[in-house]
Amino acid sequence: MNIRPPLPAVFAAILALTACSEATPEPLGTSELGATDYVPLFALGTQVMEQIQYTEADGTLVTLAGFRPTNRHARERGEPWESPDVGPGNYFTFPTWYFQNRSFGLLIRDGVPAGRSRIEVSLRVNDGTFVETGISAFRRVDSNIRDYGWMMNIGFENPKEGGKNICHATSAREDCMAVITSNWRAPQPNTPFKVGDVIELTPAPYLLHTPDNKAVIDGGGIRYYSFEQLYQVGVGMRPWYGVAPTLDSVPLPASTLLGGEASVSYNYSEEPHRGFQQMVNNIGIANSKRFVEGRRLFHISFVDGKHSESPDINPVFTQHANQLGPRFNNVSCIGCHALNGRSAVPTLGGRLDTMAIETAASSSATQVTPDPTYGLNVQQRALNAGAPDYAVSVQSYVKTVRTLPDGETVELQKPVYAFKGPVPAQFSVRQAPQVMGVGLLEAVDEATLLNLADPNDQNGDGVRGVPNWATNPETGSRHLGRFGWKASKASLRQQSGDALLKDMGVTSPVYKSLNCQRGVANCNASGTATSISETEIERVASYLALLGVPAQRSLRSGFLEGIRVSPEHDVNPTQINRGSTLFAQAQCVACHTPQMKTGTTHPFAELRNQTIHPYTNLMLHDMGSGLADTLTQGQAGPSLWRTAPLWGIGSLKYVQGGAQNVRYLHDGRARTLMEAIAWHGGEANNSRIRFEALSKADRTAVLAFLESL
Repeated sequence: MNIRPPLPAVFAAILALTACSEATPEPLGTSELGATDYVPLFALGTQVMEQIQYTEADGTLVTLAGFRPTNRHARERGEPWESPDVGPGNYFTFPTWYFQNRSFGLLIRDGVPAGRSRIEVSLRVNDGTFVETGISAFRRVDSNIRDYGWMMNIGFENPKEGGKNICHATSAREDCMAVITSNWRAPQPNTPFKVGDVIELTPAPYLLHTPDNKAVIDGGGIRYYSFEQLYQVGVGMRPWYGVAPTLDSVPLPASTLLGGEASVSYNYSEEPHRGFQQMVNNIGIANSKRFVEGRRLFHISFVDGKHSESPDINPVFTQHANQLGPRFNNVSCIGCHALNGRSAVPTLGGRLDTMAIETAASSSATQVTPDPTYGLNVQQRALNAGAPDYAVSVQSYVKTVRTLPDGETVELQKPVYAFKGPVPAQFSVRQAPQVMGVGLLEAVDEATLLNLADPNDQNGDGVRGVPNWATNPETGSRHLGRFGWKASKASLRQQSGDALLKDMGVTSPVYKSLNCQRGVANCNASGTATSISETEIERVASYLALLGVPAQRSLRSGFLEGIRVSPEHDVNPTQINRGSTLFAQAQCVACHTPQMKTGTTHPFAELRNQTIHPYTNLMLHDMGSGLADTLTQGQAGPSLWRTAPLWGIGSLKYVQGGAQNVRYLHDGRARTLMEAIAWHGGEANNSRIRFEALSKADRTAVLAFLESL
């Protein structure tokens, strides 16, 4: 049916170009969608993990804003602004020891909606004690200070500590409070606040320490910078971008917020390669702690318990040393999702150990018979040096050339695989996808997604779209599939447990036994202790859920005249807008849905009621025989694939270390977006033909639009 939720004017105008003249059909019953019953992922009335904003009886707006430590400032590039580029800045990085005792937040009581020009900012420490912690506010834009510079620098004096700047995790709200009573922003400083004014806020945490400058709580670092966030009076925390003069902070317009208010602000420290690793912008205080704790697990090695970053400085996670299974593909989550991105580019003959190879002896919509050698997937490596070598590699490529109507040619390559072990009867090779924004997809309610299905092509556009259904391995309940290239996993918890088991041989409360990798019936009945605990699987799932989506880079930033513009911000808004219109005219939006709204039941308040632009409907579509594998998973037959989200696709060339290291489509066969589009067949065939019929300039505009996402 392709029923779409309400859109902003720009999207509504675009979609009107391709709208069907028929009346919108009635929603389908679940029996027409391949299921007679299903259980919503989150029940009505689900309580939030943490409240992030509320209004008091008199109208005072209260916002809980989480922060984490950083190494430097938001506008510091890796060199002076006037100098040639020598490397990235150090703002988006994660300092050593970031994952413990260093997350915190600000509780902001905004009296302006209640008629008072008074904003109280209280420091909330998640663990331990902070001392001499300052907060800077109101960026200075009336001088030559470019990297940083503030008009207000104040501390958090605690009357219960004799007026000293000492704040504990147990301190009350009023103990460590800074009060701002007037707007210091240029061009009219010291004026009363009004709703809509903005305040730049950047705390500088300082841990209680010994005379030799070691944190009392754990012996780690003691002095940090933090994120530079934008608070809008009467509204809350807002993703921001820099305008003239000197990249001054203003809220990003809604049209750029691919992840709604959870979007990540524009970055000016030249670290676009770290864009997929950032917290949602509207994260709460306690949830910032959940985020960093989960990130640590995502980065640790199950061989020695060391962190992938600063392994000889960060404390070892000893409880996870030697937990790697007897067979595995990689030793850590980050080993496949480098910088939270995609698999490494295959090399001819090289082991595909950052990719997954799903296997089966036979498969149907109701049953998968595991492969007798591999089970449900190939674990290519083994701890025992004498174990069989099950390496899978790309042996060669079959290359063809597609010629477009104007004569441009696109070379296509299809991989041919080699197995060191027996060749499975059925298999599917899949690259690891980028992981940011997945919490927002988890937060979309089932009705919104099912209304995008059209199994009988009732609107006659040639695009069907069917859901996949996934069985919860812990409860046996049926849920709507959302994750994986064939939407075979329902939740981030299930996806995380599946990856831990199949890629690393690590068991969890989701899959309690290594036999689950072999597809053994009732494998979860095992009463043995799992490799990671309930707390830890929840931490991993929480971390993934709270990863933000970089805002669309479709606006020019206010770089100083004569200063080099960072490559990721060197964009052409007119061309991008043109490409967006053409993308819709080619009816790509029939599958890559531009906009939807998340529901009201996800445990994280940050993800609720967000208007997002993921460019996916999460439905399965027949992509034609050219992209088919030989494996069926639920409703997903060999040629059916989940519509891949497009948000973040333009950042891949930075995250993967260059455009030459980016691969598209499920098995990473496509080297460019042009090549990926050229592979679109089946239900996408007509859209591909429309795209290819565009002029060269218009095709370039569509690609520029995609690169902005």
